[in-house]
Amino acid sequence: MSALPLPAGDALLWRPEPYRIERVRRDLADTFSLDLVPAGGGAPLAFRPGQFNMLYAFGLGEVPISISGDAEAGGPLVHTIRAVGPVTEAMRGLRAGAVLGVRGPFGSHWPVVEAEGMDLVIIAGGVGLAPLRPAIYYALRHRRRFGRVCIFYGARTPDDLLYKAELKRWRGEFDLVVDVTVDRASHDWAGKVGVVTRLVEGGGYDPLHTVALVCGPEVMMRYAARALLARGVAREGIFLSLERNMKCAVGLCGHCQLGPHFVCKDGPVFRLDQVERLLAVDEL
Repeated sequence: MSALPLPAGDALLWRPEPYRIERVRRDLADTFSLDLVPAGGGAPLAFRPGQFNMLYAFGLGEVPISISGDAEAGGPLVHTIRAVGPVTEAMRGLRAGAVLGVRGPFGSHWPVVEAEGMDLVIIAGGVGLAPLRPAIYYALRHRRRFGRVCIFYGARTPDDLLYKAELKRWRGEFDLVVDVTVDRASHDWAGKVGVVTRLVEGGGYDPLHTVALVCGPEVMMRYAARALLARGVAREGIFLSLERNMKCAVGLCGHCQLGPHFVCKDGPVFRLDQVERLLAVDEL
């Protein structure tokens, strides 16, 4: 097994460091990606797939954003952001050359190293593909270390599909299973229609030797977990990335508490058997 780089030192957990926007990409109508490099030069901070950073828009505030780039590429930090509030709306208006504050990386990570030797099933809903993309990059970079690799992705409409060019490229790989579906089709959509959990029945993976990584709307993750369990995947082999109102990112403020857990510190990636009971409680 290989080891991914360790996170940066404790200073970055408390103090935002200035990062310059090197590139802006418009992914969807309300979603964009920022490539960030240290404003003072040097290498961007190291991270593990599934971790997140706190991005600070000066004068407005901080938001937790998953890192969506390649953990082993050594290039800019990539964050894919959906504009859903005043801070992220302000970030959507930024151009290359603007500066943001970065704190992190924070949280638990996808167990991609631990999954080597197993089949790997990746299930994403909507912009939930962004936190999973580093895990996909890892599987592609180390393809021979895994058995069957399946990517199941669902979105509301064809216009809501993230990373379309990459999906097409991944689909062209002979040693990957990539299956995409939408809830509502347009007149020119020739693909599958239906919820992403239906795709779990296919793929040809061995459920007794599978690790599954799931990210998307919480209701989708619950049903995806049920579908995986019905196929015979063990609870200990299913991992979910949860989203809560994270403010401090170090487990002090309590905003992201989920039962006995703080999502910022104990998550965002949890094993199903750690949170299954909590996810069944409405409005928790």
